[in-house]
Order: sequence, then C-alpha cells, then structure tokens
Amino acid sequence: MNRPLASGAGGKTGDWFGQPRGLTILFLTEMWSQFSFFGMRALLVLYATKHLKFAQADASWIYGLYAAAVYITPVFGGLISDRWLGRRNAVMIGGLIMAVGHIFMAFEDLFLVALATIALGNGLFLPGLPAQIDSLYAADDPRRKSAYSVYYMGINVGAFAAPLVIGTVGELYGFHWGFGIAAIGMFTGMAVYAAGGRYLPRERGRGAVAVSEPAATAPPQRSLGSQLALLAGIAAVIVIFRGAYEQIGNTMTLWADSEVDRSVGSGLVIPVTWFLAFNSLIVISLSPWLVRRWNRRTEADRELSTMSKMAIGAALVGLSFFLLAGVAGTAGAAPVSWIWLALFMALLTVGELYILPVGVGLFARLAPASLAATTIALWYSAGFFGNLFAGWIGTLWQPLGAELFFALAGAIGVAAALLLKLFDRTVRSREDETAHPVVPGAGAIISEGKIA
Repeated sequence: MNRPLASGAGGKTGDWFGQPRGLTILFLTEMWSQFSFFGMRALLVLYATKHLKFAQADASWIYGLYAAAVYITPVFGGLISDRWLGRRNAVMIGGLIMAVGHIFMAFEDLFLVALATIALGNGLFLPGLPAQIDSLYAADDPRRKSAYSVYYMGINVGAFAAPLVIGTVGELYGFHWGFGIAAIGMFTGMAVYAAGGRYLPRERGRGAVAVSEPAATAPPQRSLGSQLALLAGIAAVIVIFRGAYEQIGNTMTLWADSEVDRSVGSGLVIPVTWFLAFNSLIVISLSPWLVRRWNRRTEADRELSTMSKMAIGAALVGLSFFLLAGVAGTAGAAPVSWIWLALFMALLTVGELYILPVGVGLFARLAPASLAATTIALWYSAGFFGNLFAGWIGTLWQPLGAELFFALAGAIGVAAALLLKLFDRTVRSREDETAHPVVPGAGAIISEGKIA
C-alpha cells in the first residue's frame, strides 16, 4: 500500500496535481462510470418511446423505478462490500456487471434485464469508491476534507460530457451506437481502476486491523447505534433538502420549457437540457477554486465547520428558488428571460458544491469502522427517499402555480439549512476525534473493519 503522502497542504513527491495519486485514480474511475451512466440515462426515455414504442406513461414509470433502484441498491451493495467482498472486489465486480448491462441495452429483448443489471452492478460499485478516499491522507492533512470536492468534480466531468457525446451519437446515428459507447466508457473506467490499484489503500481483511494504515491510530469508536443515529439524522435532513434540489430535473424543466424565453437571436433557441449541462459546467469550473479557498482557510485556522458549509449550501439552494419565485411573480403572463434561469442555475450549483460533496465526505469520515461502505450507502439512500419526496412536492406544481411553488421549494431549502446547523456542535466533536487519533493501547477501542 502507498502510505498517506501528505501532512500538509503542499504537494509531496509522488503526488499528482497536488493530491495523492490514488485520488486521481478514483477521480478517473468515477468520471468514466458517470460518463457511461448519464449517457445511457439521457437516451433511456427516448429509446423506450421512439424505438421500443412504449407509451409515454409506461416509459416514465420505467425511468422512475430505475432511478429509484440506482439510489437504493448501494445500501445492500455496501453491506455486501463490508462483510464479504471488500471494497476493491466490490468495485471491480460491480463495474463489470454495469458494463455488461450497457451491452445488454443494445438488444431490444433484454431492455428490462439490462436496466436491472446496471442497477445491481451500481449497488456494488457506487459505495466502494468514495469509501477509499479518506485512507489516502494522514489524519492531520488539511487536504483531507476538500478531497471529496475534487472527487465530486470527476462526477460532473462525466455527467457534462455524457449527453454531448453519447446522447448526440445515439440520436443521430442510432441508439445502439450510443449504448455501445456507454459500455466502452464503463470498461475504460474499470481498466483505469485496475491499472491504478497500486496507488489505492490496501484492502483490509474483514475483521483485521492493518497496522500500516492510518486506522491503526484510529480514535475510540462511538457506539454503533450512536454513530449511525447521528448520520441517519443528517441523512433525513438531506432527504428534505432534496425535495427542493431535485426540482431542477422536474418542475423547473417544465417552467423553462413553457414560461422562459430561451431565444438568443437569429432564430436560435437554447435547449432546456443545456441548462442542466450548465450545472455540471459550473461544478467543473468552480470546484478547483473552492478547494483552494477551503485549503487556505484551513491553513489559516479559519475553516468553516462541515455543518456550516452544508447549511450554507442548503440556504443558497433555497435562495435560488426564492429568486425564481420573485421572477415568476413579477413577470405575470410575459415570458421570462433565460438569463434569470441561468442565474438560478449558477446560485443553485454553488449551493450544491457546499452541501453534496461535503456531505459524502462527512459520512466517510464518521462511518463506524466496520460499516464504511454501508454508511456511504446510507448517504446515497437519502437520494432515493429525497427523489420520492421531490416527486410528491412536484404534484403541487399545477395547484400552486409557479410563484407559490418556487417559494415553497425555497422554504424547504432554508428549513433544511436550519436543521443541518443543529447538528454542528455534535459533528464538530466527532470530527475532532477523527482528526486527533488516539494510539491503540491507551484506552482506545478499535472496531473491526476499515473506515475510508
């Protein structure tokens, strides 16, 4: 295993881009998997309705069930990873299963089987990557927390490129060609992961404590119930937050399609989906600056607490919807300029950067040692319930109208911010324990397994 390379903000010999080499491997693996996943998803409903001739309602149900399965299967996959397979094996097996599922998409008779295969593979694949990040750093490395923002940028690089490449090829040259590129992307990601294995934390046998890893000086573990209760409470607030955030792919697109003037002159009209790509573009552009800023604040001992960052993120998302409420209220029956929609996406995305990558990093750091991947899966399961909640909130779109609906979404975001702030003192205490480890033998209780 490569030992953590850093105990300071500056890059060390052997680092890539100022971070441990293993983070680059995880970044690229996630980037290619998201390229594959989001590219296939961009074609899914079009393929079902135009090629397979599903009714629109049936295609929507299939899409919804598939999206829900993608969020819930990591809960079971994380448990399998922690108890039996180990993270490295789970990532490889899950990734290869997903790649096979993308190949199945090219065969019409295997359509539903393909979706089930991808969802199952995703359950094993998804929790294991972020669960390895923390072990790349020494406990006192100031880059440790911001590493998840770097990793999150990889997700968005893949998500940004996917509709532009796979979606375009699928629409212009045939859906099967698009699905084929998605499969190639997944296999590429797995090849990167396998080739870069020597830069990743060594896999620990279940029930053993590897003395060469940072966990050998792990802090005393809280009771399993206490730690999981804290993380479950935070996850519950994230479910509430997603009730507002997930409207960007739901009611916001309806509003953008019917109420926003997206013309840019000479008869050109900006497609609605481009604004979603704009979301990923902002993440890619702002993440490096935000990581540098957080690292500088850490060096100056002025770092915001994790829960303060997450509360700021939820509040910014709430404010972005209040902005739309104000615009919709003053516009009346007149169409709204697309510039307001772009401003909304920019403000919402800044909020997203303060909460989502920070949240997954928190869950990785505070996970009970024997349930690392399972705890990461708990974070992703909040996406499952959050999307269900967002879907229910979306049913109020027509009864309330745009102005009141966006005001409701804004209130949900601000309420989530206030609730997240309530966890601040407790989370600070738990994070202090992980940042100042106690040497085993001095009263520390070391749990089985590995926290990443």
